[in-house]
Amino acid sequence: MTITQISFEQGESVLDWHALAQAFDAGHKLPKAEITDTFLYRGRDTLLNRAAWIDGLGLAVKSATVFPGNPSNGVPMINGGVNLYNDVTGMLDALVDFHLVTKWKTAGDSLCAALKLARRDSRKILIVGAGTVGRSLRAAYGAGFPDAEFRVWNRTAAAGKKFADDFTNTTFAPDLQDAVQWADIITSATMSTDPVIKGAWLRAGQHLDLIGAYRPDMRETNDDALTRSRIFVDSLDTTVDHIGELKIPLAQGVIHKTDIVADYYSPERFQRETDEEITLFKNGGGAHLDLMTAKHILEAWRAQL
Repeated sequence: MTITQISFEQGESVLDWHALAQAFDAGHKLPKAEITDTFLYRGRDTLLNRAAWIDGLGLAVKSATVFPGNPSNGVPMINGGVNLYNDVTGMLDALVDFHLVTKWKTAGDSLCAALKLARRDSRKILIVGAGTVGRSLRAAYGAGFPDAEFRVWNRTAAAGKKFADDFTNTTFAPDLQDAVQWADIITSATMSTDPVIKGAWLRAGQHLDLIGAYRPDMRETNDDALTRSRIFVDSLDTTVDHIGELKIPLAQGVIHKTDIVADYYSPERFQRETDEEITLFKNGGGAHLDLMTAKHILEAWRAQL
């Protein structure tokens, strides 16, 4: 048995953001994924185990550790591993670099939604958070909206300025409220437990993409933003009862499950209706998306051999 091993550099050389978005669309036409997630916590540290099985596509198991204190010691915050199994035999098909899958899954998920929910004439994009995910979002949105102008806001100005210097057509935004009001698309990837984006700042026609919150106590935006928006998620099964962005306001009666318009499994409803509405997308990044991404990476790698 030959097990394919794909490194970060090998995968990067064969991948394309639009092709991944198309792979997501194709994956959601298959039978609905069977998913299990388990979480273990120690203070701010997290161990997340995710498994998914899509009949006709395959199986994937991904383990992720999130240790927010690591960067101060020169160690990556997020680590882990991804195993991809054959749908027919159950044999291990590939070991795919964890950071490769995470990068393309996370940013590709947001881009896939934005291509459906953001106004087609969007030309001003704000990235909230200048970390690793923010950089992936700059690459993905840059491919999806090649004529856009970018701004980046970060709690630590020095990191935000460094981010802007590393990319063309990208400037540092010193004031978050002004930057939100300027943008057509706001994509946020912070580790915040207290909302950083206020609904009162939003204006008609914007698209708000929320990535950072992954725990039950985490939120990047407040109740006002939710009640002013049409809400979409990548998967109802992996967001509604698991992530504070929706779990908290649902528990408090601020919104109801019927306020969530659709996930990717309802493509006929997963779309913008008017130019004036505000669309809000919660990127939960479930295990089924890890599976779709890993399978796409394997197929793209094999295609160029």
